[in-house]
Amino acid sequence: MALLQCNIRSAVLGMDVAFCAIVPERQSEHIRTIYLLHGLNEDCTGWCRYSSIERYARDMGIAVIMPGAQKSFYTDMAYGDAYFTFITNELVTLTRNLFHLSHRREDTFVGGLSMGGYGAYKMALTKPEQYGGAAALSGALDVGMLSAMPEAQPLRKLILGDVTDARGTEHDLMHLASDLAKSGRVKPRLYQACGTEDFLYGANTAFRIAIAEKGFDHRYEEGPGEHSWSFWDMYIQKALAFLLEE
Repeated sequence: MALLQCNIRSAVLGMDVAFCAIVPERQSEHIRTIYLLHGLNEDCTGWCRYSSIERYARDMGIAVIMPGAQKSFYTDMAYGDAYFTFITNELVTLTRNLFHLSHRREDTFVGGLSMGGYGAYKMALTKPEQYGGAAALSGALDVGMLSAMPEAQPLRKLILGDVTDARGTEHDLMHLASDLAKSGRVKPRLYQACGTEDFLYGANTAFRIAIAEKGFDHRYEEGPGEHSWSFWDMYIQKALAFLLEE
């Protein structure tokens, strides 16, 4: 496997950006890929620094693309940069061409932790023709929490603008899931995991219950653990096994 840190000029963002990539050294047109998203207080190096993702990628023969997205919640921010468009359009196209990755949705996945779990589900539910599956570890799956947290108001303003209630909007994952379920479009497979001592456990439990009736191939797992890398390092292996099973 090759571990690369790449710097590119993004036309969407209008600036130079970095991403990390783990890619098989043997080129093939059928390389399966997961776009792996970081949490709120990390950057594109987080997964490589704090987990064994390179070893897992080697054992499974997959590519892992890890972009940075600041504190954008992987949205096209109301007052900020268009990270959703950058990752789902520009970065996917660039990395597929650069590393000869598979172009098939069945070989393309997205996952993340905390804020990145939210971003992964938003991308897969919005663009299901592009992603065959998504994984959220300790996902911040209720973006409405930003409105309920006084300390998060400056960030909420940057992400949502003047929206005071995100429910029923493009930022609401359950709204996206409901619309997709009714649309007849292809649905991504969803993996979800959260530690029972995690401060996001309640939100994850609520999402698990709500998604159950939507007709998704959805797997939920939980176990002892807080909002920590020891939990994410363990459960990313389970997430990859679920996404890659044929």
